[in-house]
Formats: sequence, C-alpha cells, structure tokens
Amino acid sequence: MTQILLDDVHVRREGRHVLRGVTLEITERRVAVIGANGSGKSTLARLLNGLVLPTSGEVRVDGLSTRRQGRQVRRRVGFVFTDPDAQIVMPTVAEDVAYSLRRRGLSREEIAARVDAELARHGLDGHADHPAHLLSGGQKQLLALTSVLVTDPALVVADEPTTLLDLRNTARVAALLAGLEQSVVLVTHDLDLVADYERVLVVDDGRVVVDDVPSVAVPAYRTLMSA
Repeated sequence: MTQILLDDVHVRREGRHVLRGVTLEITERRVAVIGANGSGKSTLARLLNGLVLPTSGEVRVDGLSTRRQGRQVRRRVGFVFTDPDAQIVMPTVAEDVAYSLRRRGLSREEIAARVDAELARHGLDGHADHPAHLLSGGQKQLLALTSVLVTDPALVVADEPTTLLDLRNTARVAALLAGLEQSVVLVTHDLDLVADYERVLVVDDGRVVVDDVPSVAVPAYRTLMSA
C-alpha cells in the first residue's frame, strides 16, 4: 500500500496560484482526480512524482520527500502522460521499453527478458521491432504504460491517458489500469472511468473541493460545472 501525503501544498506559477492549501492523505489503491481544464488537477498529479515541486508545503510518497528525495520518489512512482508521443523516446517499441531500465543495474540479458515479458503481457510482443511512432494511438498509449510498468513502480499516476483515444482503446487502457496490482491515481475527464474507484477528488480553482466516493463526488462535480 502506497501512502501519499500532501501538507498545506501551494503551487504558484507566473504570479498566480495553481494549487492552494491542499492537504491530503491517500492510501487507497484506486483514486481518481476530476475537474475542469485549468482547475489544477494535472498539477496535483505531477506533484506526486516530483515533476512539479510545491512553492510551499510538503509532498511525501511512502515517507520520501519529492523535494529532497526526488530520485527515490521517481523510482517508486511511474507517470503516464496524456500524449504518448511526449513519452516515447526510442526508435522501436522494444528499445523504448528497455530504455526505462537503463539505470537499474541489470545485465543485457535480464533487460531483454523483462522487456519481452512486459510486451507479451500487454499484447505488444508482435511489435517489438516496429517503429514506435508509427503505432496506432491506442498502441502508443499501451507502449507508454508498458515502459512505465516494466520498472515495477509502487504507484502509477496517469494524467488523462484516454483523452486522445477512441472508445475501444479507452476501454483497453481503462481495463489495464483497473487490473494493476499497483496503486493508481487517475486524472480524467471521463466520468464513466471512475465509477469503480475507491475515492474521487474534485479539483476546482486550485482547491480540492470534494473528496468522497464516486457516487457522491461525481454528482457534486456535475452540479459544480452546471452552476
């Protein structure tokens, strides 16, 4: 079980508050974050692996400070971006997954075995030598997830991973996230995806304004957006 602590976190950017006074303790395995564009939800997600550091306040993951122990935090927290093209860095599928293991102290044989196993697990084994950027949109997002999961993180943070996908691939990525052993924090606009999550955070104007189960949080968010 991963423990996330945010203690009176503020994030300011270009003279304005992006997040203000966020205090949370998260221990649930499935947590969703919803909110309008510009509400601060993606910033909240990026705090969890140190991609964004708080202007004030403290963020800890399993007791590790994102400010002072960022490298250790990033080894525990895998991050999946909205656009997989922003995450894919190597020419072929297998090379991209292997790149994630470059600093793990593994032999070439060990890396190859882990890459093969992870590609097979997610249905990409037939594409190992395929140019990564020529994959379909759904395959690219699966590759981005695979490149994160091969490092065996304790927590996966996914920032709107289905936004660019059609319905079939949205369902495929959602099922993959739902079946993970790891803890998951999902940022999404797709309210159908959060129905089975344990906890939903609604972010508005830089604050967490609702923190509850989906059956309470989602209607509250709909009401907020219709006001």
